[in-house]
Amino acid sequence: MTDFNSIDLNLMRVFQVILEERSLTRAGNRLGLSQPAISYALGRLRTLFDDPLFVRTPEGMLPTPTAQQLAQPVGRAISSIREALRHTEHFDPGTSERVFRLSMTDIGEQVFLPPLCEKLQQVAPQMQLEVRQVPVAQVEETLRLGQLDFAIGNLSALRPVTRYALLFHEDYVCMTRKRPGLPARSLSAERFLELSHIAVAPSESSHRNIDDSLRAAGLQRRIALQVPHFTVTPQILQRTDWMVTLPRRVAQAFNQHGQFTVYPLPVKIPKVEVTVHWHESFDNDEGNQWLREQIIETLRE
Repeated sequence: MTDFNSIDLNLMRVFQVILEERSLTRAGNRLGLSQPAISYALGRLRTLFDDPLFVRTPEGMLPTPTAQQLAQPVGRAISSIREALRHTEHFDPGTSERVFRLSMTDIGEQVFLPPLCEKLQQVAPQMQLEVRQVPVAQVEETLRLGQLDFAIGNLSALRPVTRYALLFHEDYVCMTRKRPGLPARSLSAERFLELSHIAVAPSESSHRNIDDSLRAAGLQRRIALQVPHFTVTPQILQRTDWMVTLPRRVAQAFNQHGQFTVYPLPVKIPKVEVTVHWHESFDNDEGNQWLREQIIETLRE
């Protein structure tokens, strides 16, 4: 059995960051370590656990089964140490350089980040945000381990296992390039069906339910293009006569210069609830409490 007193606990942090980054270079940059130093630390970890831990592949440094088994206990240990240290600190947003990690989708970044960053620049100029797109199935664990501070979006599956606050209800609209011959204010179901459509179908999103809702209302769209995210749709709409169905706030973000026409959908489909989630373990963390309040105040309708 390994003598606990002989273990350099900094190695556990190295292990966790390599696991998250899947790259020795990125892990070294994040930890402020040189390439030789991060490689040396990995060598010591391999000796400690008598396992390669990470295997180099074209997709990055993939964890071995042993590393996957270690991920949760190591993450819990680091989270506990971090939490213990925070009890000795008073959180001052005006001077804090703390890094907060948020998970949101690509459209979440476009809608949520601009007003949030504007607010933080004013009241917490030294604070850092790091945004990730974490699969929904992994969000609860990463929140619990302190690897993620907040998740924002339509995340109803997380409500039974996390703390959360409602930010706003969101409805859907449809949008197409401005051009002669379009109706002025509303679009009939018949005209809606005459147009070709862009279908946005992220792997994990309520947007995948749009066609189900439209079909339930008797509308079957003609799909010209299916893409996994909304980011590219404005450029495509500017070059075609196609249409996209999307959340109203996203349409407003895309249409800041008025180059598109935005219509209510010709049928009603259910609104979604956008929420912010955190783990109960950090309910009383001063920094988590403060940023939670800023998110709710800035984004709540």
